[in-house]
Amino acid sequence: MYCGNCFRDNALVAALRRRGHEVLMVPLYLPMTLDEESQAAGVPTFFGGINVYLQQQSAFFRRAPQWLHSLLDSPLLLKLAAGRAAKTRAADVGELSLSMLRGEEGNQARELDELLAWLKTQPKPDAVMLSNAMLVGLARKLKAELGCKIVCNLQGEDAFLDSMPSPHREQVWALLAERCRDCDLFIAPSRYFGDTMAQRLNLPADKVKVVFNGISLEGYGDEWQVTSEPVASGAALSPVTRHASPVTRHASPVLGYFARMCREKGLDLLVETFIELKRRNAVPNLKLKVGGGCGPGDEPFVAQIKKHLRQAGCLNDVEFHPNLTRGQKVTFLQSLTVFSVPALYGEGFGLYLIEALAAGVPVVQPRHAAFPEIVAATGGGVIAEANAAALAAAIESLLLDRGRFKAMRDAGRRAVQERFTVEQMAAGVEAAVKGL
Repeated sequence: MYCGNCFRDNALVAALRRRGHEVLMVPLYLPMTLDEESQAAGVPTFFGGINVYLQQQSAFFRRAPQWLHSLLDSPLLLKLAAGRAAKTRAADVGELSLSMLRGEEGNQARELDELLAWLKTQPKPDAVMLSNAMLVGLARKLKAELGCKIVCNLQGEDAFLDSMPSPHREQVWALLAERCRDCDLFIAPSRYFGDTMAQRLNLPADKVKVVFNGISLEGYGDEWQVTSEPVASGAALSPVTRHASPVTRHASPVLGYFARMCREKGLDLLVETFIELKRRNAVPNLKLKVGGGCGPGDEPFVAQIKKHLRQAGCLNDVEFHPNLTRGQKVTFLQSLTVFSVPALYGEGFGLYLIEALAAGVPVVQPRHAAFPEIVAATGGGVIAEANAAALAAAIESLLLDRGRFKAMRDAGRRAVQERFTVEQMAAGVEAAVKGL
């Protein structure tokens, strides 16, 4: 399965290297599945997911002979495990999360020792950056033995932890707050999320810096425009692209979604919004395109969504495009007119918004979490209340107002070019780390 945080980290490493830094990217748990060239090529995967799980379940595997341990870490087995893996459910990993946060005292201490032994064969780092706060259990020993600063990215941990059942939820939050004291700096993707995590983990304000996420603009180009039919004729707006695309492109206006095809990202709410728009019929011939990651664990939910659309008489106006490559994703986004991913779990940023804006597609998002902050920072969209009727009204209003649409389209794309590129993100991270 694709992982948004992996995309962000991979792009950041590439940009930091272009800025002249020596950066080592070390994958944990499973080999990364990316839509761009991996910056971790040739680096072993540590804390192999199979060993981590088995060590949690049995003392035998914590003491397993090296040949068995190495076999379970083989790239082939890890790739097979990654291919069969469904979405991780917080309810299933409470004890494992606690053990990982205990670090050198946890059931996976052997994995930490192996990681450290390998890192000591590499050039001594000035800083180690953890990709998310669930890895802060590694910080204490890494800092002590490598003699470096520890930087931790904050990337959506709260929703995952809050979905754990009690008492694991409270235990993990408490241990996470304790272990975060071992870190020197935290980097949040938005002020909303930085403030949220600082409050919940009792982090000193001066230890939390905000660096907006950024994307590579390669492939987006300038090949988009707006139809010139007058609004008074009832025609809505639709982008035109000149790409030969594997994704079908319509002349009709297209509402788009590109994120994990799951309830957490609000796909069910967007489908209700689309059904409401079709009922209102103020925007004739409106279509819906759904793209993004869809693994085995998501397929039953997608089947329910399709059944609901069929019962509403709307399925023929909807297309599903799962697991696209990066090039296909860009073409998919350029085929849209307006974009929405109405996630309601507390999104800390929403990289998909920046990707849509880069493609010249305005966004309509619920008044929730980081969305108002990102929309305000870009000027590329509309914020509405978090229900199908309000979202439908906002989408409809935008599609029927050509001047407003064009202003938001242009402002959003300009903001991405100026403030939300991977180069800007790398510069922000560099400045934050240099300030330690």
